[in-house]
Amino acid sequence: MDLKPLITLLAIVNPLAIVPFFIHYTQGFSYPQRRRTIQVASFSVFCVIAACALLGLQILDFFNISLQSFQVGGGMLLLISAMNMLNAQPAEAKPSTNEYEEGAEKAAAGSSIAVVPLTIPLLTGPASMSTVVIYADRAQGVWQTLALVGYGVVIALATAVCFALADPIARVLGKTGINVMTRLMGLILAALAVEVMADGLGKLFPILVAR
Repeated sequence: MDLKPLITLLAIVNPLAIVPFFIHYTQGFSYPQRRRTIQVASFSVFCVIAACALLGLQILDFFNISLQSFQVGGGMLLLISAMNMLNAQPAEAKPSTNEYEEGAEKAAAGSSIAVVPLTIPLLTGPASMSTVVIYADRAQGVWQTLALVGYGVVIALATAVCFALADPIARVLGKTGINVMTRLMGLILAALAVEVMADGLGKLFPILVAR
């Protein structure tokens, strides 16, 4: 079984890096509210990954987008995400927007923040979605596609565990520990991004790999 998709998704989603945001957003929540937020966010992460694995290629066909072009674009998104992570930011961070502040305002107003902004864009944004689609194309047969959906279950469980243990994780690792983990995953993701882009460019321009 190829574990590269799982490793890549874990590096991108990286729920450890989102723990500080989760704590900030839910600091005024009761225990049932926090538990409900964890459940909804985890299930939403699985739904996004499963939908991209099962329907992503059909969506590309509908818009007549070649997978090779999508690989290059997706690889660039991954590289941008890796750069964010190397700067100790969440993979899907967009410093020029105020979506994180809006999330805090939603939480303070009593609105649900499990889907937006926790699931989208903090956990599963464009980079993670494009990654799932790319690996869905590489799947050989129904079982490998189902394995990719199964990886969504693993990511969802990892998210639930990290959020459920958010306070102990924050105490043990601290901001420095979380930043170190995020940078290490960013380094792994950068290498994978280059590999995805190189594969896409090689298919678009065969002369680049001609001997």
